[in-house]
Amino acid sequence: MSRALTVDGLSVAVRALRLLAADFSHLPAPDVHVSTVFPRRLELSFHGDEDERYSFAAFEAWRDALGVDTGAVTFNLQADGRTRVLRVLAEYAGAQVELFAYAPVPELVGGAA
Repeated sequence: MSRALTVDGLSVAVRALRLLAADFSHLPAPDVHVSTVFPRRLELSFHGDEDERYSFAAFEAWRDALGVDTGAVTFNLQADGRTRVLRVLAEYAGAQVELFAYAPVPELVGGAA
């Protein structure tokens, strides 16, 4: 029988979140996810708002702040090709930080990129 993870087991990811909030408080707020499955990983995701729903601006601001090269970013489509997805991993304060961004494909909703 394996031991259950305690809240202390999430401390690396939670500490990274606290430091990110202090160091980058001026950046757009992401959706935040910490999981017991990957306790050292902090997931930050960005979904376009009404004004920037076709843009990956928030993702790029965080990628740049974390010093991640653009070549490390992966691009995929999901939802039968209707949603663009960017993903990248970075190390920060001992945690693995995973950035995700989601935006609709502009041509499918009549917008412009």
